[in-house]
Amino acid sequence: MVAVDKNLKGGRLTGRIHFADNLAVLGALPSASVDLIYIDPPFNTGKIQSRTRLKTVRSADGERTGFQGHRYESIALGTKRFSDIFDDYLAFLEPRLIEAHRVLAPDGSFYFHVDYREVHYCKVLLDAIFGRESFINEIIWAYDFGGRPKNKWPPKHDNILLYAKNPSDYVFNADEIERIPYMAPGLVGPEKAARGKLPTDTWWHTIVPTNGSERTGYPTQKPLGILRRIVQASTRPGGVVLDFFAGSGTTGAAALELGRRFILVDNNREALEVMAGRFDGVEGIEWIGFDPAPYQGKVKQPRLFSTGHLREEGSVGAEPS
Repeated sequence: MVAVDKNLKGGRLTGRIHFADNLAVLGALPSASVDLIYIDPPFNTGKIQSRTRLKTVRSADGERTGFQGHRYESIALGTKRFSDIFDDYLAFLEPRLIEAHRVLAPDGSFYFHVDYREVHYCKVLLDAIFGRESFINEIIWAYDFGGRPKNKWPPKHDNILLYAKNPSDYVFNADEIERIPYMAPGLVGPEKAARGKLPTDTWWHTIVPTNGSERTGYPTQKPLGILRRIVQASTRPGGVVLDFFAGSGTTGAAALELGRRFILVDNNREALEVMAGRFDGVEGIEWIGFDPAPYQGKVKQPRLFSTGHLREEGSVGAEPS
């Protein structure tokens, strides 16, 4: 049995991070105890997802030529990876989604992040679990980065399905959401232009910058700006946010920044190692099944929780014209 001794609500903890099978953790959580669930499960791409971090240094024998003709070489700092191969993807997800519905608060929201390969099948499954009437939005996260195949339209978006436990009564803080610029501010007047507009269901946002301080090196890391918007919209201060495919811990970082509590779960040790570094120095986190100490105290990243810095570097921008 996974050790879940109490609900985070009303407790002194900022967050709880589990190194465990997420189905076991979900089964031990009290019913109706979580205000928001966001998950970004493996996309079933049929590949081993990996990302190698590189450091470029000046070297007479380097393989690259850079500024003023100097030679440079790239040194691999480490590789993070996880398996993204499932024989029956929906059978893997279904018991976890059933438990997610159970632990969600009566006015809670569930965000399911996937891509074009599986989104249609997953929506049918989620309709069966939550009820078709509980489907609120399909959010399109659009970006413009990476390769462009010549034999089809380049896929440059992810899909985020939003469900409410009760479609007649759920948290949606429209006034708390960071607004975006108008594409034609001259058509709306100076007051409205200065205030900006509420985002639509299409979110234009860069991927995590390659050389930005936000990057952890974890494969498939999602931008903090995307998670910030979700947490702002669908929780109240002090609420509990759950991510049971936590990866690099971006959901927890957004919750922490906005004054929410969080529960993160992952069964990949490399994910826990990344989270240990990311939450280094943050008080009030309980680690279950994993000792973060060997991975902390080396490189602190305090700017990950600095609101001003993050909004400059990772904010959601206006839609392109």
